[in-house]
Amino acid sequence: MSNKRETTGLIIFAILWLFCATHVIGAETRPNVILIFVDDLGYCDSELYGCDAPTPHLKQLANEGALFTAGYVSSPVCSPSRAGLITGRYQQRFGHEFLPEGAPNGDGGLPIGERTLADAMKEAGYITGMVGKWHLGEMARFHPVNRGFDEFFGIVTGFTDYIDPTRTDVISLGRAPKFITSMRDGTPETPDTRWAGRGPNTVMRGTTPVEEHEYLTDAFTRESIAFINKHKDEPFFLYLPYTVPHTPIQVTRKYYDRFPHIEHEPTRVKRAMIAALDDGIGAILTTLQESGLEENTLVVFLSDNGAGAGGTDNTPLRLGKHTLFEGGIRVPFTMKWPANIPAGITYEHPVSALDIFPTAVAAAGGELPDNKELDGVDLVPFLNGSVSELPHEQLYWRNGPNWAIRAGNWKLTYAAKRYWLYDLSNDIGEITNLAEKQPGTVKSLSARYESWNKGNIDPAWPPLGAKTMTSVSVDGVPIHWVF
Repeated sequence: MSNKRETTGLIIFAILWLFCATHVIGAETRPNVILIFVDDLGYCDSELYGCDAPTPHLKQLANEGALFTAGYVSSPVCSPSRAGLITGRYQQRFGHEFLPEGAPNGDGGLPIGERTLADAMKEAGYITGMVGKWHLGEMARFHPVNRGFDEFFGIVTGFTDYIDPTRTDVISLGRAPKFITSMRDGTPETPDTRWAGRGPNTVMRGTTPVEEHEYLTDAFTRESIAFINKHKDEPFFLYLPYTVPHTPIQVTRKYYDRFPHIEHEPTRVKRAMIAALDDGIGAILTTLQESGLEENTLVVFLSDNGAGAGGTDNTPLRLGKHTLFEGGIRVPFTMKWPANIPAGITYEHPVSALDIFPTAVAAAGGELPDNKELDGVDLVPFLNGSVSELPHEQLYWRNGPNWAIRAGNWKLTYAAKRYWLYDLSNDIGEITNLAEKQPGTVKSLSARYESWNKGNIDPAWPPLGAKTMTSVSVDGVPIHWVF
């Protein structure tokens, strides 16, 4: 009898041990996910596409994974682009089409009913953290800690000073308003030579405003490394939306002095700001390597839209931020995951920021929502060769009265009640408008757009404004690029 009990006990112990071991192994094999989302980085603002802009660590990231040459975001403007990224859905499906600052009551933000990537990763058993710029609503109900993030350090507004612009070691070509909300409510600014700080609720740890005196790009890197080190023994999701190189144009001499050969001051400062970003990426990659996390960490990098202010470069793409031409929506985009994505891939077929949600959730072994239609796909099977077809037959954009569609190599844009049609296979710069020569293609693509648009809703609030200057005209035609 005693032997039977001992045998039974050993069997139960073995089963329990096997269950626990399987559980631990399963937890260990789940990848960490780091999503780096930068602000207004142009197509030619780095080394990714052969441009003369030194970013060795970003280039390393691409060399060790996949580089997308036709990577798109779902909007040419900050907040709507972020809304698409964080939900995996075209933002026109839920009304987040324009900047939330345009909401008359100041209550614009990512609708509460939308499930975020942080929600999905948290449900999959991940620790979720965010460091950087939110810009998806300033009210408490929209705050990152109420949208799936366990930890937050950063700003909830659209931008802020990187550092005290009056410091002797700072080169500043502009300043953020003392109170970001003054841009919306018309509160006059009082000029002075002192730095009034970033104002209330612009830099926070959790929901508590904090004073941050380090250069903000460096501070975001510092906080990201701290998060990685804190949670290196458990699966984590880190969303890192840097503010670089969005205005105000500010940098410390530590980076500025690296570029004495650049005479154009805005270009020199912007290049220095991007160098700070690249150093940060390098520090994060080093942290992953030293922690033994590199092999099984999915790192994604892309910009929220194309280059905006002077000193950045979208070459060879046409126009930039706020517009639906390639310079506004085709962005630097790369990812690596050594355990599952072969190194050195250059992927030329169109992909979207909308793909990141399903890619990350699939990697985590999480569940995709069954009550919300996602518009992206898991990119890993396309990169490791297990799927041969294309990720997307077409991609769509809507920006108030303006819209665009890409299907195959055809790109059709409608603005100012006119059509612009390009064959991107031999005209990436969108120079030769083929609309008059290809009326059948215009009609076909327009029909596809109209079919897609039937599933959308009207914007939840009006646009904040419009870009109408000559520099964003197309072939001499003025266009109201609303945002």
